[in-house]
Amino acid sequence: MAEIGHFALILALGVAIAQTVLPVIGYLRRDSRWLAIGVSGAQTQFGLIVLAYAALTLAFIYNDFSLKYVEANSHSALPLIYRLSAVWGAHEGSLLLWVLMLTGWGFAVSLSSRRLPADIAALVLATMGSISVGFLLFMLFTSNPFERQFPVPLEGHDLNPLLQDPGLIIHPPTLYMGYVGLSVAFSFAIAALITGKLDVAWARWTRPWTTTAWLFLTMGITLGSWWAYNELGWGGWWFWDPVENASFMPWLVGTALIHSLAVTEKRGVLKSWTVLLAILAFSLSLLGTFLVRSGVLVSVHAFATDPARGVFILAFLTVVLGSALLLYAIRAPKLVSDGAVELMSREGLLLLNNVFLVAAAAAVLIGTLYPLVVDALGIGKISVGPPYFNSIFLPLMMPLAVLVGMSARVGWKQARLRDALWSLRWIALGSVICAVLLPFVLERSWAWMAILGTALAVWVMIGALLDVVHRVRARRDRWQGLRSIPSGTWGMTLAHLGLGFWIFGVTYASLFSVEKDVRLAPGQAAEIGAYTFTFQGTQHSEGVNYRADTGSVIVERNGRLISKLQPEKRLYPSQGSVMTESAVDHNPRRDLYVALGEPIGDQDWALRLYYKPFIRMVWFGGVLMFIGGIFAASDRRYRLARHARAAAASDATAAV
Repeated sequence: MAEIGHFALILALGVAIAQTVLPVIGYLRRDSRWLAIGVSGAQTQFGLIVLAYAALTLAFIYNDFSLKYVEANSHSALPLIYRLSAVWGAHEGSLLLWVLMLTGWGFAVSLSSRRLPADIAALVLATMGSISVGFLLFMLFTSNPFERQFPVPLEGHDLNPLLQDPGLIIHPPTLYMGYVGLSVAFSFAIAALITGKLDVAWARWTRPWTTTAWLFLTMGITLGSWWAYNELGWGGWWFWDPVENASFMPWLVGTALIHSLAVTEKRGVLKSWTVLLAILAFSLSLLGTFLVRSGVLVSVHAFATDPARGVFILAFLTVVLGSALLLYAIRAPKLVSDGAVELMSREGLLLLNNVFLVAAAAAVLIGTLYPLVVDALGIGKISVGPPYFNSIFLPLMMPLAVLVGMSARVGWKQARLRDALWSLRWIALGSVICAVLLPFVLERSWAWMAILGTALAVWVMIGALLDVVHRVRARRDRWQGLRSIPSGTWGMTLAHLGLGFWIFGVTYASLFSVEKDVRLAPGQAAEIGAYTFTFQGTQHSEGVNYRADTGSVIVERNGRLISKLQPEKRLYPSQGSVMTESAVDHNPRRDLYVALGEPIGDQDWALRLYYKPFIRMVWFGGVLMFIGGIFAASDRRYRLARHARAAAASDATAAV
């Protein structure tokens, strides 16, 4: 099967080259037959990559240790579910997953290509084909998952124990769907720049694809945060680690892009800005993917360790970003907006929203790359951590939250400042009341940061709900008014509610969390606030491919049993790795978190105890944003436009 998989990659490369070149020739010659090759090429390429992926999966299932990649990331004792997820657990397999997702998006675009003008569809698929060419070359020449080795080892090295978690099964594919999905928006932007067709119809074609990619990226980041919190034993939900930042940067720019697309579709303005955001969003996803999987973030000397891989990474990034920006510089001045943007209007506030999001992404980019650049130049080693990111990021996000609450209550084109402020009076009043009461009621505190965070969270949530309320009250039949609200509006409401819950969770988890490192013998107890943690000792247990010391911790409040937690310290013999499995008791109000440290003496153990108020709101907010994205992407207004698109496509094909 390995030979079949390798041959499928080679064939896919040939098809990708044809998918890239022939439709462009068709566009230049105005030949519809050549234009149509992009569709068949995208579908054929997807089938070949599915075959290659299936071959690698079978190699993991049957422990084919003749493949270097399988031997390095699997073991005969590894449970089947983790053998399946180990396919994308390291660099080579993750690239194959990347290409599978890319060709999957291309396949989806090819199925809907009949709704697009023939030249637009051909150029979109040609652009996606060119990206496939780069990835397939990178995989075949520097990162081939089907490379064999002789003699064949009797046993594998096993999957990294950190990745032997249910989070690995769903987190990387979800995140990669978002990463790669931004290639569709990028490809539509390139097609628009080449043809000069950047109008309301273009924004409507691009918007559901971009929203779909964004919702997957949102859920991928949320799952990654949840996985790190539960698996790593450090009790945090975000550490500004470069790996986290690599996914957060395209999310920030992608969020700006979906708002800018809304403006372009509604008002026909911000055309050049929208195209630039599409280019930057995908370029950042490329940068993040390669940084994470090339080893650069572990050490910049990874370029020296594998110079072929490093050079290819830099060359590919340069070609993609450089050629896109060159085309933008040549063609963007010809993209004339249909009107002006007034600052006191919904489109004006959304533009300000974009500015803050892009500035935040730039700040994260600088903080992520600067230490790598300094180290690569031999100047020295520096560390950029949470203090930098918090001091830069938070001041940018506070006015952004204010704008989110305002924009839903301000009309398109132009609004009077006095009318806009008057319409926000109830939002402001509710925010002030909640900001004064909630911190004291929930945490017995009037810390000014808690008041500010609560005010911003409530401001965003009330602003989102009032938009729905006003739409319903505008109809005599309230039920009919509720039913008439488009799913896109429901999506916006849910996403903004999610942002409000996220702000609330971040505020309270950051300000009121309590952490305590203790040394306990069996029968001893430690207290955090009103909770008493009593350590009852450890027991030895055996897993499928690990040995564990399982602790027992009784949690009580005022003598009443709350929970019995069982944190673990696991040893994986195949790699000699020791891992921590935390134990958490949670409800919407708080988390009680215990991580087992190291044994001290005969029976004493080091334990780390946490009290985390409202931390679940962080992930609940992410889930609401994801659901909101589903509603927005499935808006029936896009389906109602299908006949108009089909007619436009037919006209374009006839003209060719």
